[in-house]
Amino acid sequence: MPVDGRIARGDATRRLVLRRAVDVASVDGLEGLSLGRLATELELSKSGVFALFGSKEELQLATIDAALAIFRAHVVTPSLSAGPGLPRLRAVCENWLNYSERRIFPGGCFFFNVGAEFDARPGRVHDAVAAASGAFAECIREAARDAVALGHVDADAELLAFELHALGRAANADAVLNGGTRAYELARRAIRARLAGT
Repeated sequence: MPVDGRIARGDATRRLVLRRAVDVASVDGLEGLSLGRLATELELSKSGVFALFGSKEELQLATIDAALAIFRAHVVTPSLSAGPGLPRLRAVCENWLNYSERRIFPGGCFFFNVGAEFDARPGRVHDAVAAASGAFAECIREAARDAVALGHVDADAELLAFELHALGRAANADAVLNGGTRAYELARRAIRARLAGT
């Protein structure tokens, strides 16, 4: 059955808008998004962009979903090719630091930035940001639990995961604020030392 050309064009426009939206939100926050701004920047009709999302909140939620798909593609999915336990735990940490350092999003880690923006605000957007951030924290915990269960490391898995997560977040925050790559180098050294010394 052939796809209706309008539907295909609408899907393509939605992808274009969301790709720009994740970049804008990584720098200016989800509150920095507006249907009008995106329409102007992409030279689209405001009514057309509004028809794709319907409201600013729906745009914000769709932007979170789009950012999560990009994050998974750069961090989580490649990590799954590493063996379980310590190899996967190392891969998750390294892929995360690479994702932030390469500025897949111009503002650094999308979820670190919008997490700070919405951490104290209740509502659907907060819940979506918290769920996405929580899913990645659980990914690190799962890899740490497997590493402990397989005898690769001798550590409290939850504490180890928390420490590794904190090192990645600190590297992102420092590098975004101060520039340069030194924070990533230090985080990599600290992660290697922590995993070697468990």
